[in-house]
Amino acid sequence: MSAEPSASVAGRWVVTGTGMVAAFTMVLSGTIVNVAVPDVMGTFGIGQGLAQFLATAYLATMTASQLLGPWITGWLGRRLAFMAVLVLFATGGLVCAASPSIDFLIAGRVMQGFSAGIVQPLVLTTILGAFALERRGMATGIYISGLGLALGFGPVVGGLTIDGLGWRYIFLVPLPFVAVALVLGAFFMPDEDGPTRRVRFDWTGYALLCVSLVCLMSGVANGQRIGWASDFITGCLGLGLVTGVLFVRSQLQSDRAILDLSLLSNPRFAAAIVVTLIYGAGNFCITYLTPVFGQFVQGLTPTAAGLLLLPAGLVVVVVTPLFGRAADQFPPAGLITAGLLIFAGGTFLLSGADGNTPYVHIMLFAVVCRFGMACITPTLTATAIAAVPEDRLKHGTGTINFFRQLGGAFGINTLVALLERRTEFHVDAMAATQGADNAAMREMLNHARDLVAPSGLPDATHDLVALDYLGQMIAAQASTVAYQDGFLLVAFVFVAALLPTWLIGWLDRRRLAA
Repeated sequence: MSAEPSASVAGRWVVTGTGMVAAFTMVLSGTIVNVAVPDVMGTFGIGQGLAQFLATAYLATMTASQLLGPWITGWLGRRLAFMAVLVLFATGGLVCAASPSIDFLIAGRVMQGFSAGIVQPLVLTTILGAFALERRGMATGIYISGLGLALGFGPVVGGLTIDGLGWRYIFLVPLPFVAVALVLGAFFMPDEDGPTRRVRFDWTGYALLCVSLVCLMSGVANGQRIGWASDFITGCLGLGLVTGVLFVRSQLQSDRAILDLSLLSNPRFAAAIVVTLIYGAGNFCITYLTPVFGQFVQGLTPTAAGLLLLPAGLVVVVVTPLFGRAADQFPPAGLITAGLLIFAGGTFLLSGADGNTPYVHIMLFAVVCRFGMACITPTLTATAIAAVPEDRLKHGTGTINFFRQLGGAFGINTLVALLERRTEFHVDAMAATQGADNAAMREMLNHARDLVAPSGLPDATHDLVALDYLGQMIAAQASTVAYQDGFLLVAFVFVAALLPTWLIGWLDRRRLAA
């Protein structure tokens, strides 16, 4: 199919469906692993700081590989590039399923993240190109609703698979979708651009970006375990910052920049990107944190933890197209502000949850968060795209996706580091209160001794068992409060995004007045 995708109504919807199958698969695979974190930790004997790389390695690689998309598409052509990265994605899934160690597992996730980073902006650009300018808000809403469906079903499918077959099989579940996308892509993915063999690419800038991402994420992830003042961590963070600054400088000076930072000279686009970065961090954190909280704090099975996000995903599917239409008709700042406040409100409610919070309440809090997401995403994307010249649409969508994924990768990485640090802080604080004058502690120890007494163990062992029980209770309570701190931090992050949103509204009012 080499004709313009916008040549007919049927053509644009066939192209949209083809792209959505692939994008749905990538997002499904990105969220399906969140419910597997406890099982992976148990299988390989690792902590959460390393296990979270299942999510962040995928997101970080996806962030970096997005910038390779134009080069690969220009080299292979849109259709062949689409099919090639789908094959790579399937290979990564097989590597993950057969991984003998956490290192192989992370390597497989890197392969999958590389594929997703190329496919998602390619699909979004293709869909936007199939619709007229005045209908791109609706097109974006359709795209986001499909991704929202994958966000909702990913943890559910993962939980059912883990409980029924085991965690390794979660990497095989997306493969049938990959096969369908390959077949559809061979026939329906437009290829009007054709391959261009001599495509210039800024490999130096790309290397700087990759080094910066690897160093910064490794430093944040391992700081709590190795020590924030250690030579390794300070070296990682320092090298990451230096290479990050050099990358930005190279992009501003290069005539073949892979990230078009000149677009940020438009204040409206720059403000939208700041909101996108913050929103990406908070959104991915909630997607990661909610099912993990359900398993670690509430003691849920993987299936039950995955189901926590299903109603929220269905809400996104239903209401996002409506907000997509609204984005074409109403001032964007008001819709984005409402979405941010709703999302922050839902996250604030989650910050009060603990092991005794009813299951349905957690589910409803997640619905509130996702409703806010549905309000924000199409409006924010359409707002940013509207500030981009038509001939730079590919660069604009790539920049938007880059900053959203960058926020998500660093958001989860920072959040897990915060959880570990806050858990340790609360353990120390609670242990300091367990003195001889603590009546509640004495009552708990006496109750534990009474429970152990009929077991026939020696009397000297009763005190040891009671103290061990007390330690477990302190650790569980400290973990709960640490997760509450994490949810509260995400709420504050969304409130902080109100400032650049106000700037978008101010710029719009100024433009209309002129």
